[in-house]
Amino acid sequence: MNKIIKWLLLVLFLMSMSNVHAAETDISLGPGDILRISVFEQPDLSLEVRVSDSGTITYPLIGEIMVGGETTANVERKIAAKLEQGGFLKNPHVSIIVTQMQSKQISVLGQVNRPGRYPLDTARSLADILALAGGISPEGGDVITLIQNTDGVVSKKDIDLAEMMRSGNMQENIVLSAGDIIFVDRVLKFYIYGEVQRPSQYRLEHNMTVLQALSVGGGLTARGTERGIKIKRKVGDVMEVLKVKHDDIVLPNDIIYVEESLF
Repeated sequence: MNKIIKWLLLVLFLMSMSNVHAAETDISLGPGDILRISVFEQPDLSLEVRVSDSGTITYPLIGEIMVGGETTANVERKIAAKLEQGGFLKNPHVSIIVTQMQSKQISVLGQVNRPGRYPLDTARSLADILALAGGISPEGGDVITLIQNTDGVVSKKDIDLAEMMRSGNMQENIVLSAGDIIFVDRVLKFYIYGEVQRPSQYRLEHNMTVLQALSVGGGLTARGTERGIKIKRKVGDVMEVLKVKHDDIVLPNDIIYVEESLF
């Protein structure tokens, strides 16, 4: 009976760790990671340990073990083998949980609700990390800048998150790597003044037209004229004044001016 109970306990022990291990087995360990190591029915061999700068840990009965660059599954097998080879335990069952993944993190900066550094404890996409950061704040824009360093080569990529979600094309929902930086800039805006009900600055929506911008500004006043709508737009170093139609597209930082009717 005792053997059956022990077998059931072992099954429950392994099942309780399976969800964690499924997320960790393909992630290699590195300096700064905090590991919680346990051995079935051996509480004296349970401990929490930090991976040293040289990629090693020190474990009871065994001593120093190199774990840097190894997956948790490989380290489990390595510790179990050393415990058995040293004559300390027979057929030990070792489990490792990464409680803090310090060696592989991603920085999320700018207009998100919880900017900071997030652990890459499993394969994660751009959308996954943005969700961890609480999503884009009300002041955040639709275009996200992703900075990556691949073998010493730094690359920068702008990703239109709103367009990706609208189209359902998830090719740009990139799987991220340790050291990547996500930056969410402030929302793009336009400005409207003159003979409108609510002159101010407003969020520039995707493909917003002049007519839609006028609507956001509350429409024309009684003195405003649709024939007197102009846009001040910076082109290079020059500020140009353009006559526009209702269906023209508003660009970032455009200044819409509505003139007063002469009659």
